[in-house]
Amino acid sequence: MNFTALDLIIFIGYCVLILLMGYLVSREKKGHIKNSNDYFLASKALPWWAVGASLIASNISAEQFIGMSGSGFALGLAISTYEWMAAATLIIVAIFFLPIYLKEGISTMPQFLLRRYDSRVRTVMAVFWLLVYVFVNLTSVLYLGALSLETILGVPLVYGIAGLAVFAMLYSIYGGLKAVAWTDVVQVFFLILGGLATTYLALSIVGSGDVVAGFVSLLQEAPSHFQMIINEGEMMIPDGSGGERDAYMDLPGISVLIGGMWVINLNYWGFNQYITQRALAAKSLNEAQKGMVFAGFLKLLMPLIVVIPGIAAFVIVNQGLDTSFIASMTDPDTGIIKSDRAYPTLLQLLPSGLKGLAFAALTAAIVSSLASMANSTSTIFTLDIYKTFLDEKASENKQVRVGRITAIVAFIVAAIVAPALSELDQAFQYIQEYTGFVSPGVFAIFIFGFFWKKTTSNAALTAAALTIPLSTAFKFLTPSLPFIDRMGVVFLIISALIIGISLYEGKGKDHPKGIEITKDLFVTSTKFKIGAILISGIIAALYIVFW
Repeated sequence: MNFTALDLIIFIGYCVLILLMGYLVSREKKGHIKNSNDYFLASKALPWWAVGASLIASNISAEQFIGMSGSGFALGLAISTYEWMAAATLIIVAIFFLPIYLKEGISTMPQFLLRRYDSRVRTVMAVFWLLVYVFVNLTSVLYLGALSLETILGVPLVYGIAGLAVFAMLYSIYGGLKAVAWTDVVQVFFLILGGLATTYLALSIVGSGDVVAGFVSLLQEAPSHFQMIINEGEMMIPDGSGGERDAYMDLPGISVLIGGMWVINLNYWGFNQYITQRALAAKSLNEAQKGMVFAGFLKLLMPLIVVIPGIAAFVIVNQGLDTSFIASMTDPDTGIIKSDRAYPTLLQLLPSGLKGLAFAALTAAIVSSLASMANSTSTIFTLDIYKTFLDEKASENKQVRVGRITAIVAFIVAAIVAPALSELDQAFQYIQEYTGFVSPGVFAIFIFGFFWKKTTSNAALTAAALTIPLSTAFKFLTPSLPFIDRMGVVFLIISALIIGISLYEGKGKDHPKGIEITKDLFVTSTKFKIGAILISGIIAALYIVFW
């Protein structure tokens, strides 16, 4: 990918803008020393548009740009289920979960577990989250981001991983969530504008200069890639090693609408520290809820930015006319066409100026997610591990310092592990499957903790202890069971255990730490209701059209 002077100016300008903005918003007023509330919760001063922008910037990363485009290449529009169901999930979280968090006055997800259950449950889940954030989330985003640098600019994978980690650290570690959240507003602008530019180019290539004709060509030449529901044996996709496997294993038919996909989405958007932390940092509940509606509308747009380019790349490869495009899609070591090379390959075809903008969008997606994950890792470690077990009387200054050190260590560990992911064909599916080892237990612990006052601490601890062993057992004992269905089954088993243990242990009585739920807790504004209705209607229409 040859960068012109204009491309370099746009990209360098983006980098300078992010670093400068990160520094400026991190400064405190004269006489004020940055405390843990400033560092971990952005002083609880975020307006709705900053909450919404930061939610999307934290969520949309190389995982989506590279990983979901790769899944679009392999699976088609069906992978958009993750995005469109996420929009619906944001509404549910805003109505039913956020009011409880703010009522309890928590800063981290483990803190809620301490208040609802006990320190054992809090500690076990804090360790789980730290391991997942570092070894799955941070690692995969670093790998996918470096893969794009390697494909686009020829930067060796290891140097790309190091460079992205350093860039994310430069603007985020000093300022904490305040720096991350406010720079996310700018990141989202680049992310959407640059992403749409790539989609425009992809459709123009397929349509010989006509975007509308390009989209029509996608529908005609890849009709199987525009089915939202994939039945067993209906579509075979690359397995990453030259063979094929059933796409049903990734998206198992109707289960994506009524099964384990809800476990994935509700766990991710409702109980995930680096997502909920944005809402907890809002000025008020109303601002947090409006921010989630804003994020919901942006999620509806995401498949146009990250999935359609992947489908376009599939059509270009199938046509077999552009040998250089096919060569770029091919792994130089194995000679196999790799799904995750679709988006970086398309970026190489952009005209001068748009290359710099699109590359800035991709970089924005990568570093904003890296910064968010690292900040949340440091938040959980500092408040739930360090302050609890190592230094209960740690000063505000010391907490901030420990948070910064933790973020640096998390980046270093993730950078060491990241190259190991190079064997994967669809890294997006890797992320979903392995976070899914923890998701059923987390979802059960929180949902019963919220809405069933009889749930006991021992029942929650059992759920935390069994979620990984049960998921692992089902993976190896039932290899033909799709991982989304596996998550649903594990959730049902854990739910049954929670109910049984709680009833036996509590003898039918409410747990003393049960949460008192009242109707007035879930009151929302008129603007929120209108937004929620519009999002629900659009989702229903999309599924009707592409069923």
